[in-house]
Amino acid sequence: MYLRTDTAMDYTLNIHGRLVSLATPQVMGILNCTPDSFFAGSRKQTEREIADRANEIASQGGTMIDVGAFSTRPGAEEVTEAEEMARLRFALPIVRREQPDMPLSVDTFRPDVARMAVEEYGADIINDVSEGGITGIVDKPLDEQYEVEGDSRFKDYPAIFRMMGRLKVPYILMSVQADIHTMLLNFSREVQQLRDLHVNDIILDPGYGFGKSVEENYRVLRHQRELDVLGLPVLAGLSRKRLIWKPLDITIDEALNGTTIVNTLALCGGASILRVHDVKEAVQAVTLFNLYHKQD
Repeated sequence: MYLRTDTAMDYTLNIHGRLVSLATPQVMGILNCTPDSFFAGSRKQTEREIADRANEIASQGGTMIDVGAFSTRPGAEEVTEAEEMARLRFALPIVRREQPDMPLSVDTFRPDVARMAVEEYGADIINDVSEGGITGIVDKPLDEQYEVEGDSRFKDYPAIFRMMGRLKVPYILMSVQADIHTMLLNFSREVQQLRDLHVNDIILDPGYGFGKSVEENYRVLRHQRELDVLGLPVLAGLSRKRLIWKPLDITIDEALNGTTIVNTLALCGGASILRVHDVKEAVQAVTLFNLYHKQD
């Protein structure tokens, strides 16, 4: 049994020169400026909707905001890079205006979108769900090729890795592997490549719901603590995913209770960040989890 109930380790992130401690697990609220993200409640497209969502995340105790402009749900339509950039150029200034001090993550697998988000809008974190370009949309190879300026010794490294070496902001590396053994092997190689490029702040995401069956998701969750060997913080993104609603034979809209349960299991497995749609409930889970660990 690999599930333990230790608290998260005291990792820190360098957010544009400000150290953010992860000793207490953080809650990252999802804000999708898309018309087709899998959970309808997360879709925000007007200025008012985006502003209200940013403020809701903060008021409910969230400590990070993750903005996405490209739905990675199974069957999602391809979104051009120009459209993804246009959506972010609309949303990011609104989020910054409403919550200027909140660490801002941008969910993208495209190097030039990452560059735009960081260099034009000061994004603090890049959240890449493609495992360094292995996939774009879920289970679809990423065909686009990029030239990124930099040391020619690393020209064969993934373009998004080379871009992160230029941007020097925290990077969330998500796995699309179906088992913890392969995940660890890939993560070990990928983390070394990122280190070679002087990317200092790396967050690992086991990739729940990506490239895994329901059973495989739970097997990875049960073994999540094994990722500690890499000495990096772990983000768990389980919120309202198929692995919750399918075995319960319910709808996505009915998956809040199940989400809280699996979020708690992820905390028990050492997660330092929960990426969620339902911020208030995740914050409550973290509060009670921390209270449990303060008892003698």
